[in-house]
Amino acid sequence: MSANETPASHQPPAATRDSAFLRACRREPVPHTPVWFMRQAGRSLPEYRKVREGIGMLDSCMRPDLVTEITLQPVRRHGVDAAIYFSDIVVPLKAIGVDLDIKPGVGPVVEQPVRSRADLARLRDLTPEDVPYVTEAIGRLTSELGPTPLIGFAGAPFTLASYLVEGGPSRTYENAKAMMYGDPELWADLLDRLAGITAAFLKVQIEAGASAVQLFDSWAGALAPADYRRSVLPASAKVFEAVAGYGVPRIHFGVGTGELLGLMGEAGADVVGVDWRVPLDEAARRVGPGKALQGNLDPTVLFAPREAVEAKTREVLDSAAGLEGHVFNLGHGVMPATDPDALTRLVEYVHTRTAR
Repeated sequence: MSANETPASHQPPAATRDSAFLRACRREPVPHTPVWFMRQAGRSLPEYRKVREGIGMLDSCMRPDLVTEITLQPVRRHGVDAAIYFSDIVVPLKAIGVDLDIKPGVGPVVEQPVRSRADLARLRDLTPEDVPYVTEAIGRLTSELGPTPLIGFAGAPFTLASYLVEGGPSRTYENAKAMMYGDPELWADLLDRLAGITAAFLKVQIEAGASAVQLFDSWAGALAPADYRRSVLPASAKVFEAVAGYGVPRIHFGVGTGELLGLMGEAGADVVGVDWRVPLDEAARRVGPGKALQGNLDPTVLFAPREAVEAKTREVLDSAAGLEGHVFNLGHGVMPATDPDALTRLVEYVHTRTAR
């Protein structure tokens, strides 16, 4: 199968293929600029808080009924142009037996950090049998979403490696960077192993019915361009290449990655996500031709009055006016205290202002 060939069994229905979101990802004409939000299914929604009450994050990600309901909630409420599969970037690590938990107010915490080659040996390959709940949930979702596309996602190898090596969230990444600089062979082998796990996780989602995928490299902004090119880009490229044959759009997003945008495009994505720090016209110059862009309203703008939100949204849309393809999104995830009605109004405003 060629890199651009889509297996017949994994082609989305015609109505989904013709959706504004997938057309924008393919840099085709659209009836309006499509909108979806990172973390659109989450703590900003009261219905989300209600359904998650008393249920741990990882448990929620492993229950197809909850995953289905939570993924659908923002589609119902906001009228977004795409749903994103509700999960967490550490789910595939948990699925292969890594002893970790997501602690409220902290984030993922790994019981035994990966610091040696013996630790690396504990990371086995992921198989579809490890994540049956993913296949079941996506099957339910694609039947309920109708023509609305479903985005699958995974954490990028660098971000997963950082959690594994640090043992949890970090502001400095000293252990991860110490391995990257001090034992580059172990680091390369770790990222290569994680690239295989990540690719397998994305394949499960695509084969179950996801119409696009996004790779989150949440922490890549901590890297200098030379370090990213040498020590991270090969693993991310391996992930994108592994799923290229399915023909679904591949999105690449990181935070604080303005200096890395060109390199992130080189890794193989069809769409490059841009945080709020770089205007989209400048991001397009850095990324180069042949890629759609996604973004990039500052999430904190949504706490401002409606007129200010609309003014800042116009700035984003004006900056995107000359792009080959544009998916409107925030420059990072929806913040928990965001008024859900502000998100609904934002979707309506973008749709109305960009209607062709």
